[in-house]
Amino acid sequence: MASPYIEIPVGDRLVKVSNPDKVYFPEHGYTKRQLVEYYIAVGEGILRATRNRPTTLERWPAGVFEGARMATREDYARGQAGYGAGKSDAFYQKRVPKGAPDWVRTSKIAFPSGRFADEVRPTEVAVIAWAANLGTLTFHPWPVRDGDVDHPDELRIDLDPQPGTDFSDAVRVALGPARELLAELGLTGFVKTSGKGGVHIYVRIEPRWTFTEVRRAALAFGREVERRAPADVTTRWWKEERGEQVFIDYNQNARDRTIASAYSVRPAPHAPVSAPVTWDELADVDPHDFTIATMPDRFAKVGDLHAAIDDRAFSLEGLLDLADRDERDHGLGDMPYPPNYPKMPGEPKRVQPSKDTDNRS
Repeated sequence: MASPYIEIPVGDRLVKVSNPDKVYFPEHGYTKRQLVEYYIAVGEGILRATRNRPTTLERWPAGVFEGARMATREDYARGQAGYGAGKSDAFYQKRVPKGAPDWVRTSKIAFPSGRFADEVRPTEVAVIAWAANLGTLTFHPWPVRDGDVDHPDELRIDLDPQPGTDFSDAVRVALGPARELLAELGLTGFVKTSGKGGVHIYVRIEPRWTFTEVRRAALAFGREVERRAPADVTTRWWKEERGEQVFIDYNQNARDRTIASAYSVRPAPHAPVSAPVTWDELADVDPHDFTIATMPDRFAKVGDLHAAIDDRAFSLEGLLDLADRDERDHGLGDMPYPPNYPKMPGEPKRVQPSKDTDNRS
């Protein structure tokens, strides 16, 4: 008979793990206990990525099995976003769960709708382990710190391969025009695999710009990379226009849009993780090699490759100057926001081109 729960020491805490032998990843038989132990093993790294940041929990309490799915907007509308009979198998937890221990801290954040929520704010590895026991595979921290949740301290560059392209294409863009532009701007980027097929680059920035300004800087970065590699890169928001290119998702810098943190586990059968890598090794890595089974040994050997990310915060002025130039010299204004946003100032019409009747001849 499976044990109903165990207690694992994490720092000064004892974290209860219920149903520790429950299989979360059937392909290799990885259990909930192994998930929790993974996060403890990389605790220093995952905490650096999430510490004092409001963090959305991507919960898969039934595990990753054939047919499992994330909740859709329709599920939320029907009140079926959550685990249980007749409901989706996975969901995003944007408010601190009921019954959380008193040592789980929160941050109050505002959504684009104007509504507010108290989100989990990790302050110690025990919080990560506690969340993993709830079935949290992926941690989605906001690019802000508690105390100033309206001014991001992180620029996030998401290189997302589209159908017909793959990880190697994202790597080529990262090591070529993206890295080149970072160097020209005097910015230090920290790179990681997405845990799926893409590449993420993080730049620590001074927390003195709004979400709107940081998103504008990300769009300017994407457009400049696109100019340098037009056959390989696109910033077009509508999927029907992207083609077989790597999409630089500037909207990942909009309020309430988040990226899987470094060391986060992704919901795929082989339990991959989002892995920090060095620029020098990026060309040769295989993202499938980084899993909850392999990352602890790597972490023990090389440590947290993002350990220096907080050593210096950079200015966005160079990128905002690029954005001004784009608008002044090229007539390039704003681009569409995600669909859950209210209409934003200066935003073009939010309708995909094939459905835009005004542009039909």
